[in-house]
Amino acid sequence: MNIILLGPPGAGKGTQAGHLVETRDMIQLSTGDMLRAAKTSGTEMGKRVAEVMDRGELVTDEIVIGLIREKLEGDKKGGFIFDGFPRTLAQADALEALLNEFGEKLDAVIEMQVEDDVLVERIVGRARDAVAAGGTARADDNEESLKIRLMEYYKKTSPLIGYYHAKGDLQSIDGLASIEEVQGSIAKILG
Repeated sequence: MNIILLGPPGAGKGTQAGHLVETRDMIQLSTGDMLRAAKTSGTEMGKRVAEVMDRGELVTDEIVIGLIREKLEGDKKGGFIFDGFPRTLAQADALEALLNEFGEKLDAVIEMQVEDDVLVERIVGRARDAVAAGGTARADDNEESLKIRLMEYYKKTSPLIGYYHAKGDLQSIDGLASIEEVQGSIAKILG
């Protein structure tokens, strides 16, 4: 089973992907994690990633697709969770072509719907809780950074909601429900 988790930063995509990895033996393809791993891998693709990132530039779609291709060539286990990819319509088309090439398809695109003001409170609260527990908050877990990330999401990624809705792949769930309720909603979609 191959799925995409869509939703703004802080919607809980990583938490839910982690649960699916544990319970369904799926493979989480988080582009951020893949880029960090590639940068230190020493492979040809890894060297390209490192050069781009070291220059402070954004990694091209071609490189990200190359990294996903490498993962699709390996063990598929219980399928893939695309987390943080695709982010644009061009990436969505590229992903579809890549899946077709491997005889794979998307089984579901799950949009985790959240209200912005509640999301901001959740993220700022998460940062406060981390500091209160003696830890450190993520550098981007503050109201100003989150608003910038949300604007970027709405500009680039939210068109995917219409794209996948038109294809009949989109299922929307309440991303502000409890973790267990969100897990239940996702489980119902996946069958």
